[in-house]
Amino acid sequence: MKFIVTKKAPSAVGPYSQGVLVKDTLYVSGQIPFVPETMTLVSDDIRKQTKQSLTNILAIVEEAGLKKTDIVKCNVYMTNLSDFGAMNEVYAEFFGDHKPARAAVEVRRLPKDVQIEIEAIAYKS
Repeated sequence: MKFIVTKKAPSAVGPYSQGVLVKDTLYVSGQIPFVPETMTLVSDDIRKQTKQSLTNILAIVEEAGLKKTDIVKCNVYMTNLSDFGAMNEVYAEFFGDHKPARAAVEVRRLPKDVQIEIEAIAYKS
């Protein structure tokens, strides 16, 4: 087991790792839309929050030596599923033709009162 740490994604705000690589599988902890350099919320806009969360995930994936197309599963947590369409557009643009399995659920509250958190699993093929 190898713990993945990068300054290109927000530092953990609790007792967890940004990512954990076990053999060929990477488990990426939920990423909130914080800008790594400032540890502040990117924006109140759900589109910008979605993009930042995905960018943070990709930074961890790449630090582990994998690439975007190695992502096989994402779980999306949102505080308002009425924003699903906007999130989905940004998500689709980010992944392009690559379509990982996904779940999207509404939750009451997220850390730091953000609107979205995304976690991922990647597999090095």
